[in-house]
This record gives sequence, structure tokens and C-alpha cells, in this order.
Amino acid sequence: MKSNVGGIDKILRIVAGIALIAWALTGGPVWAWIGVVPLATGLMGWCPLYPLIGLNTCPLKKD
Repeated sequence: MKSNVGGIDKILRIVAGIALIAWALTGGPVWAWIGVVPLATGLMGWCPLYPLIGLNTCPLKKD
């Protein structure tokens, strides 16, 4: 898997994922467990949806 999630995108995914999971753990709705998805994609640096829609937020590497 080639990394396709870059800096700010990665940070936002991790923060949103942690916030949703914390909400679920403190009595929030069951659907808040969806926070596992942005957390995982942020930590892995790869989003399976991005190639399908042609997105890539990783900066280009210069040779």
C-alpha cells in the first residue's frame, strides 16, 4: 500500500477518531465507534477510498 494520507489530513483523522471513540466510551451512541476507521487510516497513512476517487493528500517526494 502506497501512502496517500498526508500531514494535516493524518492529524485530523487521528483527532477525530480519538474524539469519536472517547464519546462512545463515555455513553455516546453506538455509531460513534465508527471513529475506529479514521483513527486506523490516520495511523496507517493509507485510505482505501482515496484511490477510488483519485485523491492523494501526501506531498510529492522530490528526487
